[in-house]
This record gives sequence, structure tokens and C-alpha cells, in this order.
Amino acid sequence: MPLMNLSGPLNTTGVERLGFLLHNIPRLMRKRFEGRGNEHGLSVAQWRLLSWILKEDGATQARLAELLEIEPISVSRLIDRMVEGGWVERRQGLEDRRVRMVFATPKAREAHKEIKKLVGQVYQEALAGLDDEQCVSLICALEKIAENLSEGDPASQQGS
Repeated sequence: MPLMNLSGPLNTTGVERLGFLLHNIPRLMRKRFEGRGNEHGLSVAQWRLLSWILKEDGATQARLAELLEIEPISVSRLIDRMVEGGWVERRQGLEDRRVRMVFATPKAREAHKEIKKLVGQVYQEALAGLDDEQCVSLICALEKIAENLSEGDPASQQGS
């Protein structure tokens, strides 16, 4: 049973702002992160890529493009710049030499530790003013929204 009538007036629940909030909050967080996270010389896009590489070390460029939801050529260019900076390295696939796998370097692993601290600080700032119960409720609500929107979506089930 729906909790609210979406065809009627929405100004009592604020649900009409859901799309705006779900779009604007990540933008504001990226901006905050960019303001502090560029001391290593990596863009937010490169940090996102590096995070995926650290989660899936040895992933192919095609897989990384899929995870980031961007074109493979864009991933290739990001990786080119990161190879030049000593952040990642490409290696040929063992079974198929045409496949290029991407691995994080020790430099990247070390910097990632610092960035995790920075991310934690940005999250704390974002959640300031919310008590623990509200934070848990927020995370649970967002997880439920993601689950609702993922049902029947083949792309979302590939990563599960």
C-alpha cells in the first residue's frame, strides 16, 4: 500500500523534491571533496576510477567503464593520465593478450588511505546535525530506494 498519493498535493511530505535532492547532494559532496582532495593531483573522476581499481584490482578497462557508467575511451584516457602519474599500471591479460588489466600501484594504495580519511570528514560534515538514529534511517531509506529501483534491472544485478 503506497504511503502517499503521488498524484495529489505533495508539499506536505516534500517528496516532490526527491529527484532534486538525490541529484544535488552528490554534486555538493563532489564539490566539497574536490576542494580538498586535489592535493594529489587527481580529479574526482580519477579518484572514482582509482576506488574501483582498488576494489577490483586487475579489472579490465571494459569492466571499469561499465562500473563507472562511462564510455571505454573515456576510461582509457583517465587511465593514460594515471599511468603517467604512477598511480596505476596496465598489464596484458594472461589468457588473452589483447585484454588490458589495470592494477593500482603502491603510490595509489598509500594515497587511498589518506583519501578515505577525507571522505570520512566530508560524510561527517554532510551528516552534521543528524543523530545516530536519523543517520541509520537515512541509510536504510536510501538502500530501500536503490533496491526498489534495481528490481528487474539486469545491469544492477550483474554486480550482485
